[in-house]
Amino acid sequence: MNPQITRTFCNAALALMTFAALSGCAAVGNPDGGAFDETPPRITGSHPDNGATGVKTRKVTIDFNEFIKLENANEKVVISPPQTEQPEIKVTGKKIQVELFDSLKPNTTYSIDFADGIVDNNEGNPLGDYCFRFSTGDVIDTLEVSGYVLNAEDLEPVKGITVGLHSDLSDSAFTTKPFERVSRTDESGHFTVRGIAPGKYRIYAVMDMDQTFSYSQRNEMIAWMDSVIIPTSEQRFRQDTLFTADGRVDTTISVQYTHYLPDNITLLAFKPLPTIQYMTAAERPTHEKFSLRFALPLDSMPTIDGLNFDIEDSYVLHHSERYDTLTFWMKDTLTYYKDTLSISVTYLATDTAGNLASRTDTLNLIPKKSRAKILQEEARKAEQDKKELDRQIRRLERAGDSLGIVKLLEPETKFLEYSLTSGTMHVLKQVTLDFREPVTFLSDSAVHLYQKIDTVWQTVPYEMERDSLNIFRYYIYGEWKPEQTFKITIDSASIQGIYGLHNNRIESTLKFNPLNMYSTLTVNVANPQPGYTVRLHNSSGKVVNSGKVENGNVTFYLLTPGTYFISMFNDENGNGKWDTGDYDEKRHAESIWYITRSWALRQDWTHETDLWNVQETPLTEQKPQELVKNKSKKKTVDIHKKNIERLEKKARQAESEKKKKERKRKERQERREKNKEKYRQLRQERK
Repeated sequence: MNPQITRTFCNAALALMTFAALSGCAAVGNPDGGAFDETPPRITGSHPDNGATGVKTRKVTIDFNEFIKLENANEKVVISPPQTEQPEIKVTGKKIQVELFDSLKPNTTYSIDFADGIVDNNEGNPLGDYCFRFSTGDVIDTLEVSGYVLNAEDLEPVKGITVGLHSDLSDSAFTTKPFERVSRTDESGHFTVRGIAPGKYRIYAVMDMDQTFSYSQRNEMIAWMDSVIIPTSEQRFRQDTLFTADGRVDTTISVQYTHYLPDNITLLAFKPLPTIQYMTAAERPTHEKFSLRFALPLDSMPTIDGLNFDIEDSYVLHHSERYDTLTFWMKDTLTYYKDTLSISVTYLATDTAGNLASRTDTLNLIPKKSRAKILQEEARKAEQDKKELDRQIRRLERAGDSLGIVKLLEPETKFLEYSLTSGTMHVLKQVTLDFREPVTFLSDSAVHLYQKIDTVWQTVPYEMERDSLNIFRYYIYGEWKPEQTFKITIDSASIQGIYGLHNNRIESTLKFNPLNMYSTLTVNVANPQPGYTVRLHNSSGKVVNSGKVENGNVTFYLLTPGTYFISMFNDENGNGKWDTGDYDEKRHAESIWYITRSWALRQDWTHETDLWNVQETPLTEQKPQELVKNKSKKKTVDIHKKNIERLEKKARQAESEKKKKERKRKERQERREKNKEKYRQLRQERK
């Protein structure tokens, strides 16, 4: 074999193997940014010191070991005693400054409760429920009370309501004095009042719209406890768990801490009914009608006088169910085409002494669109319709369809707008005929009801009546039967609206479901009271049925299969509806409870609840989570979990790199073997 060739081949093979080895070792990985910061910001100092006594300054400075943020300061930071003038709260780098502008009270503990609003600037690690305290006297008051505020009507958590304490136990303190200590509820309705001195207190809640820290407006939501609370504390132990860097449990230790009582206060908030009568709004959404709204139901009809038109017999009146809204439909087109209707309204309103007295308001009612603008829009639409008609005519002319042209040229007729119940029906559902405007004439003889017997439509009797509260609605009553089909027809031009329009021919087919398509549910109640009334809610929380408890239970028949929730209220006055409370009368809202679970009702099944004891579950835990609307929107990030996930990801990446290197090593080994084989063959050929 030629030595020169041998050397050349050996050098080439060596270079090839070196390149392969370097290629396998030169893989570039993604750089790791390091572990996420799990440590919350740490306080390095403050002026004055937290817990200092004899403080004279109104400016508090708190220093931290890292840059920090203060989230939702207006919602989360609460200062006690409450401040008449809004304090100034500033965050600068690693520092928080709070300046009070009210004069400091002597011998008083001041608390600045930041809740969990202080977080670090990078990962958002919260400092925790942090409260800064100082005292102008010689003692720091450290007692706390906590609990929840729920809406009395539906047990929904109430967010952002002010909770306060009074050491003055008189009923008038709530309406005449600002709270001594305050807190504010979070998204779950929870509150903690801090910095309380030993003693007896009354606790209240108010949606403090005017920032008086008292119940000063009747339209504010309020709550109170009848009993006196006495704040106390006790020593308890809790189990704390220490973790290793990779997330495994390292050590569990017992830690002693101070627990404050009471910690389970539940306040049920409600908004009292208004007692002051006045006109809340006057509006004219369209030319043909205007509405007057009042704060309370009217005891008597107001006197309406037209100032620029004759109001005598000029309108049709529609009132709301509570008789607090009056809608006037103007009959004369010359009147309602006016862009301004001037009227005077004389009605009974509450005067400064709290008595009803005659009051006259002069109103100029202007519609949202002027008559000129409406005519402009109608002309524009007519022009567009004409162009579209011309296009269709040209298209039909090209197709030679003269009959189609005749149909297009037929005048368009406007009919009275209506809606009539149709389709598949529940046997208990009412059949309604609704109109978009008041009706001046409806001929009973023009309405016909048929039942399909075998294949033949047979006339059957019916009754029709107008809704006593809704002038636009009529009810049609027939002897509806399960699994039967009915048809309603109304002759054309038998109904006339207020503006002269008539109906076209109306026809509607109704098919009633069989009884085996429905469900039955019996609710059993322990220790029932005379006013207990059970309500069924659909999946969105709307009340779809209700019934009074008799002999310890109530049964609901012919329920549409689906998911239901169950609540119950104590109808103390027997009026069939839930009633709010009144502080002046020291009357709480009527009690309400929920069964914590849902009920999936199946077709043609009879369901029955266990015996329901309303005291078995605390009110704060009763409302099913599916119905709770005021849920926390904040997404908390578990940094420790993120670090564990990071370590697991690195382990997976390391394993992947290991397999990759092993695969490349094998590939290099295979190439070496192949090169050795080629070299051996070449040597054989050269011999």
